[in-house]
Amino acid sequence: MSLPDLAEYVPHRSTPDADFEGTPVPGLRADFYRRPDGDRIASVGCYSYGGREVLRAWGFVDEEHCRRHAVLDPERGWGPVVEGCPDVRFRRHGDAVVGLEVRTPKGEWITVGG
Repeated sequence: MSLPDLAEYVPHRSTPDADFEGTPVPGLRADFYRRPDGDRIASVGCYSYGGREVLRAWGFVDEEHCRRHAVLDPERGWGPVVEGCPDVRFRRHGDAVVGLEVRTPKGEWITVGG
């Protein structure tokens, strides 16, 4: 299984300081792409920080959660495609969210921001 080919999708919307799982993350950008897939709409979310892509999550717009995701390790490249939503924890300075960490399938955490 591989990453979705974004050439098959059209841009839908972009969100600077995007929220992830309902929590806004300063500096996190989310670019969403869509394409028809039969009677459904397939969607891909590409998340980046500081101009560097961090992860992609995809599925269908009528699903509550991600169907699959992949994490980009800045040293090793794209990890394998994994079923479900990415495992994310937020980095905080006091009460403020300043970044996040995304867990790779090997259990390592990739730090994004603050």
